[in-house]
Amino acid sequence: MKWKIGNVSIDNRVVLAPMAGVCNSAFRKIIKEMGAGLLYAEMVSDKALVYDNKKSHDMLYMTEEERPITQQIFGSDKESFVCAAKIVESEMKPDIIDINMGCPVPKVAKRAQAGAALLKDPDKVYDIVKSVVNAVNVPVTVKIRSGWDSESINASIIAKKIEEAGASAICVHPRTRAQGYSGHANWNIIKEVKESVSIPVIGNGDILSAEDAKKMLDETGCDAVMIGRGTLGNPYLIKQVVSYIEDGILLEEQSSIDKMKLCLKHFDYLLKIKDEKTAVLEMRTHAAWYLKGLPSSTIVKQKLYTLKTKEEFIKLINDYISDLNY
Repeated sequence: MKWKIGNVSIDNRVVLAPMAGVCNSAFRKIIKEMGAGLLYAEMVSDKALVYDNKKSHDMLYMTEEERPITQQIFGSDKESFVCAAKIVESEMKPDIIDINMGCPVPKVAKRAQAGAALLKDPDKVYDIVKSVVNAVNVPVTVKIRSGWDSESINASIIAKKIEEAGASAICVHPRTRAQGYSGHANWNIIKEVKESVSIPVIGNGDILSAEDAKKMLDETGCDAVMIGRGTLGNPYLIKQVVSYIEDGILLEEQSSIDKMKLCLKHFDYLLKIKDEKTAVLEMRTHAAWYLKGLPSSTIVKQKLYTLKTKEEFIKLINDYISDLNY
């Protein structure tokens, strides 16, 4: 089912979450091939962009086949947000710009007073969103949490401020900053936010199966579902979710062999955007996720962390695929 964020048309209701250290172009392309309607790139620091940090600018790399794509920015003051948003718009040319107001990681939320820390000041939220909306020509969205802690759950109040400021959509992860990623996501918060605003609401949190995604849509009335950690080592989850919520067809699990072939494809994409050493280091982590729960994978995982070259990595995975064929 098609829907829109501002003037951006999106083919279905499945969205990739902006996972830090994961959602580079290689991973996003794999997720796009699985059928995701909208991709979020991993967050970049507003100040790092403003101060011309090369690594942060490199994170803005994308390809046309990844569209529609959202670039997320995090920071703590509206001047830096505005400058960074303009840089992102001119340099990357994303379809949408997202403001991170949900990151719970201490170095972001506590030390930098960014991410979820912004939820403590609804008026500041309004000022930041309004300033960024006025500064760029693409739709602006905001990703939030339910609140700072259990004593200050204010997602609906924040959502109204965000809508009043001119944002085109809101994504809600219904855990508090204090929870981090522990406990359970309280989907009732998503429902409350959806009932509080008229702009699209994307639900996020605890979607590990196609049935979970359908349940979130049904229970909360949200416009789309955002999936993050469930895709680690299992990008095929996106295909399952799209099939189930759009066509009512529940696909079987991916075979172990197909999963590891996808792992090799992911590595091939990574080699196109990273030097060999970096690609191997990153892919060792991803491969461990792909191998999770697969038969006789313990020894393969142990060998993973000794690999240093692309040839060694490819041989290890291909040998494992051959073993699976027997």
